[in-house]
Amino acid sequence: MADSTTTSSANLSTPPFSQLNLPATMQRPSLDLQNMSPSDHVNRMINSKHYISPLRTIYSDRFIPSRSGSNFALFNIISSPSPPCSSAATPTSDGGKEDSSTAYATLLRTALFGPNTPDKSDSPGRNIFRFKTETRQSMHSLSPFGFDDVTPGVSHSPVKAPRKVLRSPYKVLDAPALQDDFYMNLVDWSSHNVLAVGLENCVYLWNACSSKVTKLCDLGIDDSVCSVGWAQRGTHLAVGTSNGKVQIWDASRCKRVRAMEGHRLRVGALAWSSGLLSSGSRDKSILQRDIRAHEDFVSKLSGHKSEVCGLKWSYDNQELASGGNDNRLFVWNQQSTQPVLKYCEHTAAVKAIAWSPHLHGLLASGGGTADRCIRFWNTTTNSHLSCMDTGSQVCNLVWSKNVNELVSTHGYSQNQIIVWRYPTMSKLATLTGHTYRVLYLAISPDGQTIVTGAGDETLRFWNVFPSPKSQNTESEIGASSLGRTTIR
Repeated sequence: MADSTTTSSANLSTPPFSQLNLPATMQRPSLDLQNMSPSDHVNRMINSKHYISPLRTIYSDRFIPSRSGSNFALFNIISSPSPPCSSAATPTSDGGKEDSSTAYATLLRTALFGPNTPDKSDSPGRNIFRFKTETRQSMHSLSPFGFDDVTPGVSHSPVKAPRKVLRSPYKVLDAPALQDDFYMNLVDWSSHNVLAVGLENCVYLWNACSSKVTKLCDLGIDDSVCSVGWAQRGTHLAVGTSNGKVQIWDASRCKRVRAMEGHRLRVGALAWSSGLLSSGSRDKSILQRDIRAHEDFVSKLSGHKSEVCGLKWSYDNQELASGGNDNRLFVWNQQSTQPVLKYCEHTAAVKAIAWSPHLHGLLASGGGTADRCIRFWNTTTNSHLSCMDTGSQVCNLVWSKNVNELVSTHGYSQNQIIVWRYPTMSKLATLTGHTYRVLYLAISPDGQTIVTGAGDETLRFWNVFPSPKSQNTESEIGASSLGRTTIR
């Protein structure tokens, strides 16, 4: 016990460097810490890279990084000035290497932070975490190559070319006796890739995979088809008639499963939600029908002062938008019998209605001949977002499922089809070919193809939207059956 105490006292009284086992080539005075001022000791630590140790392996309890390559100007501080290096620390043979290192550091600083970034020797010393507004860089400047031609010899990536939309339909179907009536909705495309078309008093089905045509029903000479609408899933098709009835057909068996009444006049608009079928009529009313219930309808929605010609449920099945010949656009919820939102900005009939699949509550609507405008609404905040004058009657609207774009079809006087990019509403393509108003529109289940119908008794298929994975992949729907055929 006494021995250990004596040893400890001896160690404390002996200078530290005297106990070190140093190589013969190293002079002990060079390590004399007692002869060094605190500032000399700090400078030696900061500029330790200039000291060449004779030992090959250095053992230490911590790592002190070199700060010579740090960009202190970014934080508005300045490093401690380095003392002149001796010839032993910086051999003359390394002069070229230091010049190239300085040139590389200058080039890298210019590429990362721009040509106007001050050198670290020009910045006054401040707190390293002090906020400096003049050093904020845009997100583009964080690219190692920037967006300005400040770095010679560096090539930028080419700007992506705009997506091309074919200006002609890839298929045309003859549809004899397809009505030229703005208030009807006679074309719809099912999730099973089957197109339903109402022609006078009959409904025909066209299978897009096999191009097979099937006659689903014939209402007789005393009735006619005014609207068709597929259920969101399954093979059930709703058919609205001129006598005010709504029939439900099982397309897989070509069998009628139900006929429901309630309207006094023709049913020109149909819309399915997950559990309800909504029907809009010329009698100004909207009936909510649960096909599982015994009653023909479970509620009646009143508010329009003229014929209801447009109906669309939102993608979450929580809101129903309706448009009428009274120039009104209403929004209903599942519990209301009166509209919860009323929009009166249109100056003509509102048939074209479309909910965005990309943004909750975003609704688009289009007005008739005296209006010609597409308007956008936020039903969550009950606000009018924007308006675009298209120059002609807006007959239909549909959003792309794959990209933030939409298609509008038009009547008087251009009879065109326009592909828009939202929200800029820049035109991607204008498609022509119909000689009558483009009154009917439906989109394929894969979201790439649209079909349009007009009073010229043709159905035209267009590839307008990209696939979810590729901007340039063409739709395979109907690709094996190009040309012109008839639907009956």
